[in-house]
Amino acid sequence: MTRLILSIDGTVLREFSLDKESTSIGRRPSSDIHIDNLAISGKHAVIVSILGDDFLQDLDSTNGTFVNGQTIKKHLLVDGDVIGLGKYRLKYFSEATTMTRRTDLQDGLRREAALRPAAPVVDEEAGGVLLPQGQGVVSAEAPALPLAELEVLSGSNAGQRLQLTKARSVIGKPAVQAAAIDRRPNGYFLFHLEGGSTPLLNGRMLHDHGEALADQDVIELSGVTMVFRLKG
Repeated sequence: MTRLILSIDGTVLREFSLDKESTSIGRRPSSDIHIDNLAISGKHAVIVSILGDDFLQDLDSTNGTFVNGQTIKKHLLVDGDVIGLGKYRLKYFSEATTMTRRTDLQDGLRREAALRPAAPVVDEEAGGVLLPQGQGVVSAEAPALPLAELEVLSGSNAGQRLQLTKARSVIGKPAVQAAAIDRRPNGYFLFHLEGGSTPLLNGRMLHDHGEALADQDVIELSGVTMVFRLKG
């Protein structure tokens, strides 16, 4: 699903799905995307979704609406656009563009992704939620890859980050719903380890054999929403 991620000064605050024909943005509590800040007008902007396209329109706001640093009145949003509203940022992710990029990546990595471990590996001493404290199991020294992290978007730990520096990082709740992110020479891979329900990747069930992760992928696990980010 097409989504927006709200942040300020690099800190993620919340994620929104564009599942309506019209999504209002403003300081009024009734706004679909409510930003309680004096720099934001009561009715600041609106996103109108028409036949798969999302149009951002400024509603004569006092301080203006920006896309990628440029002031706009009306703008057709494309994947990766950054909407500026005062000090706040809304990054736009198009499902179609993201899925196309992920499919191209997975076509080349599918055989490697199929090499998931035969048995689950879970840190038995940790117990409870392993994210965001970051307890994990190291199966081998991590290869040299661009750094990556998970950031929690929901729940009591929202805003906390887990640096993916180990060859294997276990996330979730053992015996309830647990998954692993493996660092390999050719990328990061997400696998389901334990639990009756499969984790969600960008709103859909994770494939049985695991999947390669792409920048800004959203993972839902044990009632927690996280975003995967490549840092370099």
